Amino acid sequence: MIKENSFSTNFFKFELVLDEKIVGRAFLFIIYNYIHKKPYGLLEDVFVEPEYRNKGIGKNLVKRVIEKAKEIGCYKLIATSRFEREYVHQFYESLGFKKWGYELRLDLE
Repeated sequence: MIKENSFSTNFFKFELVLDEKIVGRAFLFIIYNYIHKKPYGLLEDVFVEPEYRNKGIGKNLVKRVIEKAKEIGCYKLIATSRFEREYVHQFYESLGFKKWGYELRLDLE
């Protein structure tokens, strides 16, 4: 069962629970784009406990995040991953994501 928690209108946490244990999670942040005059979603921190991987849990979580982003009216959903994590890129691509652009980061702490 996927449990959805909303902490505000722009922050959602999704948890997949099996036998009263959280075995996977994903976060959706909603950001308004003034140029497009629509919100977009940022998918963050998708994680599945190691012993539960390759069982479709991550796929189900991300599909639920996609559904929620559509419900909200997002025009796009962004997922990020480090260069070396090719298996993560393939996972996202299997769900319809496409490689797009280039992400830059500035660490503030």
